[in-house]
Amino acid sequence: MNPVAWTLYGLITSQFGDVQVRLDTGETVEEFLRSYFGYRHEFLGVVAAIIVALPALFAFIFTMAIRFFHYEKR
Repeated sequence: MNPVAWTLYGLITSQFGDVQVRLDTGETVEEFLRSYFGYRHEFLGVVAAIIVALPALFAFIFTMAIRFFHYEKR
């Protein structure tokens, strides 16, 4: 679960995932992203949910760690 990888997935897919322009190889930009990187434009909603969920998960873990670990206990 690499947040940078999910962010790049979302940025590239949202900007280029539905482009139907043909490249020099004869395939469209959408087909290239799908075949070379495995990026699918239909998966964009899931990517957005993961990008929102990761910071929330880290905030929850931080809150629980501060609450239950008593560092100043003697």
